[in-house]
Amino acid sequence: MLKNRIFLFFLIFIFNLVSCDSGSVYDNYKSVPNTWHKDSIMSFKVNPPDSINSYNLFVNLRNTNAYKYNNLFLIVEMIFPHGKTIKDTLEYRMAEPSGKLLGEGYTDIKENKLWYKESVVFKEAGEYQVNIQHAMRENGKVNGIVELEGITDIGFRIENPNNK
Repeated sequence: MLKNRIFLFFLIFIFNLVSCDSGSVYDNYKSVPNTWHKDSIMSFKVNPPDSINSYNLFVNLRNTNAYKYNNLFLIVEMIFPHGKTIKDTLEYRMAEPSGKLLGEGYTDIKENKLWYKESVVFKEAGEYQVNIQHAMRENGKVNGIVELEGITDIGFRIENPNNK
């Protein structure tokens, strides 16, 4: 009985040690219900820890095998505390040419950590807002995809590049 408790304690300790993420300053996900509508904007409000150090920014997402495209177009908007706005249209590769989905994970859910910006210094004090919206279109069609299937969660992450 005592050996089982010691073994269980050891496993919990190792799990906690391995799962620690010292580089993360902010990491938040929002679930996508069934499909991601083209007008649905995922918003994240962030209060950076300081205005001196630089940080790396990422868009995180989880997708299933129902995601049928080899790329993903996103519109990512950052609104600064004093009203300035930066809007980027970004393209990410989501699958190999063979169709195999990229990302981490052993099940049919893949997790992708996608670069947004590198070495960002949050010079303005206050709350920043990051808005993420998909901008997917099918080849040869003018109108965008209204209901994007296969995306389950959208996240935003800020990392301290000095802590790996």
